[in-house]
Amino acid sequence: MRWEVSSEIQFRGVIFKLIMRRLSFLVAIVLCLQLGFSGPVQSAVESPVEVKELNFVFLHGAGGVSCTQQLLADIIVEQIPKYILVYEQAHPGIKVRFDTLNRCYPDDVDITAWARNIVSSINKHLPGKGSVILIGHSMGGKSAIYAVANNVGNLAERVPLVVTIDSPIKSLDKYQVAGGGSFLNYCRARWLGSDRGICSSVAYYDSSEEARWVGHNKHWLAFVAGENAPLSQQFDYGGVDPYPRDMDDGALPLSSQYADGADVVYYGEHGHNDFRASESVAELMAGQILRYIFGGSIECSVLAGSGDFEHRAGGMLLGTDYWQDIAGDVLARSGTLWHRNQSYTKWQEWEDIVEYRPPTYEKYKRSRYEFSRVRSSALFTSIKELHWLEPDNPEDFRLYIRTEAAPRNYLQVDWEIYRQDSLPLGTERDHYEVEIVAGTPLTGIESLSWATDDPRDPGLRIQSRAERPFRWFEAGWRTYYKESRHRKVIDEIPALPATTPIG
Repeated sequence: MRWEVSSEIQFRGVIFKLIMRRLSFLVAIVLCLQLGFSGPVQSAVESPVEVKELNFVFLHGAGGVSCTQQLLADIIVEQIPKYILVYEQAHPGIKVRFDTLNRCYPDDVDITAWARNIVSSINKHLPGKGSVILIGHSMGGKSAIYAVANNVGNLAERVPLVVTIDSPIKSLDKYQVAGGGSFLNYCRARWLGSDRGICSSVAYYDSSEEARWVGHNKHWLAFVAGENAPLSQQFDYGGVDPYPRDMDDGALPLSSQYADGADVVYYGEHGHNDFRASESVAELMAGQILRYIFGGSIECSVLAGSGDFEHRAGGMLLGTDYWQDIAGDVLARSGTLWHRNQSYTKWQEWEDIVEYRPPTYEKYKRSRYEFSRVRSSALFTSIKELHWLEPDNPEDFRLYIRTEAAPRNYLQVDWEIYRQDSLPLGTERDHYEVEIVAGTPLTGIESLSWATDDPRDPGLRIQSRAERPFRWFEAGWRTYYKESRHRKVIDEIPALPATTPIG
């Protein structure tokens, strides 16, 4: 019995020794692995990581509050992680941090005080060396341009990009407001005597040169919008059109919202504050801003053509004269017809066909024709018939003219044939602007539209009116086409060594 117990004890001892030997062997392997790879693993953990910081600062406009841009801010915060992920995957060793600042500012002060308030808020809530993206609506955008261009509080060193949304870049004193008064009085009536400089800054301070500097030395992305015709009722709040001679967004003329040096994005027929409540508009803006920063194409507006026209009401009787103009097409050919009736007793009639032969390398379409009877008697000569030879064929440029003259009279007709202009292949029109630059009251431009459905045709159809007698106006027009531009602002933002762990 004792032998059995002793044998069992010896057997357990042998097993224990075998297990300990196996454990010792495994421990040795682990130690070897640790000794062999601890250097590289430790190095990878402690390898320096650089950080790029983006601080989005949202700036409301006059009469606005921080919630004015809350929807846009929320969508940017929601969408930016996917842009950061793609960028970090393409740039190992660089992490991107972002933050937002959306606060209220005194909104009745002059532009200098407004800019100082912006800088003070940034220094207080976003201290450090991180880059700042300024996104300003209306007066907030104008003040952001001012602060960067004048380097208020050394802000320019931190700002690579200024985004403006429907901002009064140009001074508004040159635009005629409803009732024929001045913008300054109109603005002060709105503030009911509490104006501390805001109205003077908007009325008289022109930020065009400062904005041009920002666009050339930093980046300037300008979102602009407006109604489809000066007398459109789209944004006539309270039934009043604030700018009856201009296309506007209900608060600002479209042409005042940008200047040279901007990457201009026309985002449609929208009111001054639509982006604060329209999710589709805010998403469009957020996408454009993030592509502008992280790399991608944005559709910018570029001037395609410009011109002017004028009309004067005729006659002494009361009433209204109406006109329809085509603008933005091209004069293809002009000429003169001259006929003389040699007979002493009979009227004589002539039939003529004049034409324009377009180049064969591209199919052009006709636009319109113009004619005038000159050096001819109004009573004894006439143009009996005038039309396209093939009315249903837009590629036929032949014009049929039938004229007549009384005995011993002559007739001269000047004619012009116009063709549609055509943007380069792969290019499409974007938007148009028309404004009355001079004239009397009781005149206006009632409707505007593209002349055709062809997206490469920048021609305009303009309908206008003037009350008789003696009323007149002069107007200017501009058309724009879409141009894809690629920006990647984040590449210009310096990367700094990380000072805190990055999750």
